[in-house]
Amino acid sequence: MFLIFPMFVFAYSNEVILGGETIGIHIDTPGVMVIGFYKVNGSYQKGYPEIHVGDYITHINETEVETIEELTSEIEKNIKDGQVIVTLKRQENSFKTALNLEQIDGVYKTGLYVKDGITGIGTLSYIDPSTKIYGALGHEIVESTSSSIVEVKTGNIFESTVTAIRKSSNGLAGEKNANFNFNHIYGDIKENTNRGIFGVYQEELSKTYIPVGTKDDISLGNAQMYTVLKGQQKEPYDIDIIKIQEKNEVKNITFQITDERLLEKAGGIVQGMSGSPIVQNNKLIGAVTHVVVDNPITGYGIFITTMLEYGDKIKD
Repeated sequence: MFLIFPMFVFAYSNEVILGGETIGIHIDTPGVMVIGFYKVNGSYQKGYPEIHVGDYITHINETEVETIEELTSEIEKNIKDGQVIVTLKRQENSFKTALNLEQIDGVYKTGLYVKDGITGIGTLSYIDPSTKIYGALGHEIVESTSSSIVEVKTGNIFESTVTAIRKSSNGLAGEKNANFNFNHIYGDIKENTNRGIFGVYQEELSKTYIPVGTKDDISLGNAQMYTVLKGQQKEPYDIDIIKIQEKNEVKNITFQITDERLLEKAGGIVQGMSGSPIVQNNKLIGAVTHVVVDNPITGYGIFITTMLEYGDKIKD
């Protein structure tokens, strides 16, 4: 008797194109995202028990809405007896509820704070030359007000030029400031996961590859992280790997920055460095994911093979 078990075979390349470039990121959400509430005439609107922060408004009275402009327009056209019927998407579930509105100075107030898209900055980790699938960030994109993971309807990554660095200090994470060129698109965004964002790279690919290192290739001691501190020039900076954790989902590599140039310019890890590739012994082994805010010279990285495995799933 033979037993047949399903097998998952990852087909990512053994050599990839090294990232390190700073990228602009934009995601359009599948509907209008609720990020908070405000009082109207001193109180919150009725209907809020059914509406949660992180919900997506997808329809007003059966008409689909994808932007705040469409949401406002449909409310004005469909309001009846001071309310409209909204369709909400919460994770995999969809349901309807009535939203009561009040008219103040000729304007209907919903009592909802909403967004229809997210724009930010991050770092490209790698591109798989065989599939053109890229991975970046090493963690998920969340909406800062609600702390909800952002769902992707459409999205893209595009050219970004670093103009300044606000340094990190103990208890305060710094950040990269950058100019965006929204017209120079590098690729789309298909997935936003706690392992990073993934999509298909559209630009011409470099012919210079770097071997992929597995967790067994990683050792304590010296390594390099690649990132941009000015303009579009990526450079390697020395770090010291001090701990390796296989069981943690994303914080697999603990490291400290030892490069005086990076410490002088940035004070440690800053926002926008997420996704910066980590190289050891000429192998790509990981990507920066988080900073220890109370000690910003210390950061965490994810195994690059974990990102590659997740990226490989979107190739179809």
